[in-house]
Amino acid sequence: MEHTYQYAWLIPLLPLPAIMSMGLGLFLIPKPTKNIRRIWAFPSVLLLSIAMVFSFQLSIEQIKGSSIYQYLWSWTINNDFSLEFGYLIDPLTSIMLILITTVGILVLIYSDSYMSHDEGYLRFFVYISFFNTSMLGLVTSSNLIQIYFFWELVGMCSYLLIGFWFTRPIAASACQKAFVTNRVGDFGLLLGILGFFWITGSLEFRDLFKIANNWIPNNEINFLLSTLCAFLLFLGAIAKSAQFPLHVWLPDAMEGPTPISALIHAATMVAAGIFLLARLFPLFISLPLIMNFISLVGTITLLLGATLALAQRDIKRSLAYSTMSQLGYMMLALGIGSYQAALFHLITHAYSKALLFLGSGAIIHSMEPLVGYSPDKSQNMVLMGGLRKYIPITKTTFLLGTLSLCGIPPLACFWSKDEILSNSWLYSPYFGIIASFTAGLTAFYMFRIYLLTFDGYLRVHFQNYSSTKENSLYSISLWGKKIPKEVNSDFVLSTTKGRVSFFSQNISKIHGNTRNRIGSFSTSFGAKKTFAYPHEPGNTMLFPLLILLLFTLFIGFLGIPFDNGIAELTILSKWLTPSVNLMQESFNFSINSYEFITNAISSVSLAVFGLFIAYIFYGSPYSFFQNLDLINSFEKGSPKKSFFNQVKKKIYSWSYNRGYIDIFYNKVFILGIRGFTELALFFDKGVIDGITNGVGLASFCIGEEIKYIGGGRISSYLFFFLCYVSVFLFFFIS
Repeated sequence: MEHTYQYAWLIPLLPLPAIMSMGLGLFLIPKPTKNIRRIWAFPSVLLLSIAMVFSFQLSIEQIKGSSIYQYLWSWTINNDFSLEFGYLIDPLTSIMLILITTVGILVLIYSDSYMSHDEGYLRFFVYISFFNTSMLGLVTSSNLIQIYFFWELVGMCSYLLIGFWFTRPIAASACQKAFVTNRVGDFGLLLGILGFFWITGSLEFRDLFKIANNWIPNNEINFLLSTLCAFLLFLGAIAKSAQFPLHVWLPDAMEGPTPISALIHAATMVAAGIFLLARLFPLFISLPLIMNFISLVGTITLLLGATLALAQRDIKRSLAYSTMSQLGYMMLALGIGSYQAALFHLITHAYSKALLFLGSGAIIHSMEPLVGYSPDKSQNMVLMGGLRKYIPITKTTFLLGTLSLCGIPPLACFWSKDEILSNSWLYSPYFGIIASFTAGLTAFYMFRIYLLTFDGYLRVHFQNYSSTKENSLYSISLWGKKIPKEVNSDFVLSTTKGRVSFFSQNISKIHGNTRNRIGSFSTSFGAKKTFAYPHEPGNTMLFPLLILLLFTLFIGFLGIPFDNGIAELTILSKWLTPSVNLMQESFNFSINSYEFITNAISSVSLAVFGLFIAYIFYGSPYSFFQNLDLINSFEKGSPKKSFFNQVKKKIYSWSYNRGYIDIFYNKVFILGIRGFTELALFFDKGVIDGITNGVGLASFCIGEEIKYIGGGRISSYLFFFLCYVSVFLFFFIS
């Protein structure tokens, strides 16, 4: 066992040889390196697989009951100051290592096929491998400064990956938005680290936990100061885990390649904020104000994310808001002290959401040849529908991932979400009501995504639903070339008096022609391939979906209660016991089997009700088109002025426009700061420079006049003499 722990420092370093080899190859011999680019995926997957095996071995040791292991190296020693680097292995670290390596390997395998025709294939694998390395270094860090170092590396990699297709103006803007928003939180995190260093003189976790156990309860340090520093630490988690009000970067991050969306939104970047709070949980739990604030932010975020996902048309953006909402559940659980439930939901959500994002990539892959390689079309659920007939494997995996996120047993997220809901009711009825209501909303918008995508008929040929005006933001291809717009007018949808009518022969014609539609494309190597579209992706993309499906089906069984029917005693809770030995007993929630079953029935009923409402609205072509016509009427005109229509219009407008939060930020921060800078520029040029230039001009004019006095010219002397005499006579006569 000791021998295994001694070499745990290799886990973050294992992907580095592949990164350095690809980077040096691209820099020194770019052409030969690109010619064999598909070969480079193998060492990336292999090295991360070795890290995964190592991570599983460490987890097995932790499950057996091993103690926490920490190893440190002295980096800087100066008088009383000592800075050490090292690694910490405990149950929390082992959980995160398994999540990062398993999801990372599946995303790498998926990316090999998904990015095979992209000219930036090798650059993508360099970025994504370095992203994995940064996350592995983050979760094994032994002190705050080491966490901050890898925290910034994760932010840098996310910036590069979100803006991977930098020739698209909207992608370049999205990565800048993510970078700037996270800088706000990261600045707070840095201030919090410096604040606790000023208090304790150390950056080690053990010293922070000493504060929590001894100094704060005994009033040995200023309570307000420690609360302020803890709030600044939490600010970093707010930005990284996309919590309100710093959540605005998350939906825009969808402009990166779909595998990156799966990686960022599943088990890595957004999970970093949850990991930070879990790592520092013994510190936060000793500060009641911060715990209440964490639970409040989590509650607002979970409700806001669910409402903003209700009317989104972009499939990846809808899943992004779903991620935001589920992260809110984790924050709420941590805020009320339900440590195990938060980490359990982190695990179940990671695999379910990775399955959904990779499934959305397969859907986009099947839609692109039909609508063009532009995100506003290939990711638009309005143009989808009926895909269950063409991509049945993807449909099955996506459906099970959807049901898992909705909380349907016995899928993964049911066990963790049910535990959070139960603990929320026990802690506060207000939190319980909001969390339960959001659970119903989650079932509604997730099943809406599934129905719009797979149910009904393929709607890509309805020209009424495709924009007649080309969007300049999406008119640039992956290589900077403009994409020609193709308008297919084979099928016409007629509208009469604000209602949608369509004919069965048109539906059958659409269904038949789409089924037989043949498309072709040329690969980057010049080989021309022909497929029937839509079609299932290749086996390389299906394999990760099937593996993630297995996790979604079975990982939740870690939360099955046992041991005399006490629901809190699960395999996972026993595993996590060493990490939470500093928790106060008052925050340990326990319920009996009867209460567990009662709460489960309640949560499942809410989920089923949300599924039922979604099916009523979107379960048939007619009901879908009826709602879609209402949506279009909001853009082109006002519907009939009834109270019901006005309410639906307000709800749709709120959700589709992201709660107007981006508009508010644009007016207050962007336009406000620009206005302030313009005012400062005017003051600088008009007042500061005006005074300086005025003094200089006055000196110039006076000098020009004075130079004639001592010039030796008699005419000038006579002129000034007459002027003086005239002035003297004027004052004398007056």
